[in-house]
Amino acid sequence: MGMIDVGDKAVVRREAEAFGKIILRPETIQAIKKGEIKKGPPLVVAEVAAMNAAKQTHLILPHCHQIPLDTVSVRFKIIEGEGVEATCFVKARAKTGVEMEALVGVATALNTIWDMVKYLEKDGQGQYPSTRISEIKVLRKYKEALDNSHDQG
Repeated sequence: MGMIDVGDKAVVRREAEAFGKIILRPETIQAIKKGEIKKGPPLVVAEVAAMNAAKQTHLILPHCHQIPLDTVSVRFKIIEGEGVEATCFVKARAKTGVEMEALVGVATALNTIWDMVKYLEKDGQGQYPSTRISEIKVLRKYKEALDNSHDQG
């Protein structure tokens, strides 16, 4: 048991993209669009939270390797009357894949949005009858050998 030994694997270019969405009340969506959320702009804060989470995935998931990421980017799409879709793209040169980093990034983005709008989502009993995070999945992953021919010398 324990972490998988990747010591003998080659460093390759790796990419992963993950997706998820949060279902919100129409009134909450309008408040986001109008910039009326008390804690600030949720999509901006969620982007920063997702980038931080992706970079720290190895601290959250015990068997993940620490991977220096080349980039993390997060995109949001507001779906009128439904909620917000989020996509997290991660790229690195590493010995192991970055799909966990993309998944942790997108999940953190969605949880951050929920945290920032929860006061609008609660019902009279303090519950969340319609709010939910769903469809978190890896959209794609990719790897390609690095061209090291120019690194000699």
